[in-house]
Amino acid sequence: MPAEKPTKPVPSHEDLWVFGYGSLMWRPGFEFVEQVPARLIGEHRALCVYSFDHRGTPEKPGLVLGLDRGGACRGIAFRVTAARRGEVVDYLRGREQTTHVYREVMRSVWLENGAGERISALAYVVDRGHVQYAGRLSLQEQLRYVRQGHGRSGNNRDYVLETVRSIEAQGLRDPQLHHLALMLHNETPLHR
Repeated sequence: MPAEKPTKPVPSHEDLWVFGYGSLMWRPGFEFVEQVPARLIGEHRALCVYSFDHRGTPEKPGLVLGLDRGGACRGIAFRVTAARRGEVVDYLRGREQTTHVYREVMRSVWLENGAGERISALAYVVDRGHVQYAGRLSLQEQLRYVRQGHGRSGNNRDYVLETVRSIEAQGLRDPQLHHLALMLHNETPLHR
């Protein structure tokens, strides 16, 4: 299945903004010229995606973040020059769309840089109809999947802890993710 195209593509002669809310915050993996704290309204960050690739396998899934409908999410908006937009979109599709669990869309994002400017940013939103959509899991279920998860990008525990560190570095908290991180913090990782 081909990657879904952004709903409102930004003209290729303009810079591209990318909204990061999980691992993109602490490991974007692409060249950008600016990063700004940002807020997306209408979707929230949730551990709602079974990971069959980066942080787990089909036999032992991990659990990763997705933007799920409702609420709001604070993250980071990265500005990419127009000259690099094609290579960055290709990179992101290769990274985020390995199993097509996300929809690639353009969303309104408010920059939290004092001006409160509204921009259009590329974002990856969970596809609720995909087999990897986990929905709302209890904290104990999340803990179980995170403990067992290990994929080509490493163990699931590190993914959660790095994301929490990145959220804290912005002076923010994500109560459910922070609670899970506290439960994981003093554990010995299962995989190294």
